[in-house]
Amino acid sequence: MKIDLNADVAEGCGQDDKLLTIVSSANVCCGLHAGSYSEMLATLQLAKENNVSVGAHPGLNDRENFGRIHQPLSESEYRALLAYQLGATKALCDLVGVTLDYVKPHGALYNQAAIDEDLSDILASEIKRFDPNLKVMGLSGGYLVKAAKKQGLASISEVFADRNYEKDGSLVSRSKDNALITDTDDAIKHVLQMITEGTVTSVCGQTVPVEAQSICLHGDGEHAILFAQEIKKQLELKGITISAY
Repeated sequence: MKIDLNADVAEGCGQDDKLLTIVSSANVCCGLHAGSYSEMLATLQLAKENNVSVGAHPGLNDRENFGRIHQPLSESEYRALLAYQLGATKALCDLVGVTLDYVKPHGALYNQAAIDEDLSDILASEIKRFDPNLKVMGLSGGYLVKAAKKQGLASISEVFADRNYEKDGSLVSRSKDNALITDTDDAIKHVLQMITEGTVTSVCGQTVPVEAQSICLHGDGEHAILFAQEIKKQLELKGITISAY
């Protein structure tokens, strides 16, 4: 059995160099919700050195809120938002000499796509227009993964090591006190259940089915490095290989 371990990087959190020695995939911030072209460049170089798969991590143009507040846009604006960020990321990938493998939206764009079929169809079709060889990473059970499949794109079903879940399979809102899992042992149990049993226990105590192809660690999390090290260690002890999807 193998599993992908991914992290959000190039967001100015100062620990990308450590994360990229642990994870198998890097969600590279595209410079709008955070980061800059110089951070993107440095992160891509680190990904190349560590043989880590590279994904674009496009977000809303909202640095003040780190791209975590929903902004309703028109279809043309969503397409432009995505094309702008994918184009910049692909250009820097070419400069560094790495392949852009997948796309994973960030923050509010990611969460809205998971529950909004129309938005997911827009994003998936724009990704296909940009490059039909790109994979699409989205929330397990969400509309973005389904939209990618409808477009004939390869999809990656993602679960979260440091986030709690609602009974409908969505992530608990960051506005709530119980959104994040901060205890490493709890995070490891949470991850192992999702991988080995294909389920997650919601904050209401209900068992919810999930498909775990990739596990996300937030690169801006206080415990991101410890989480990544311990999760990788525990998975490998159980004979699970960490490998890009």
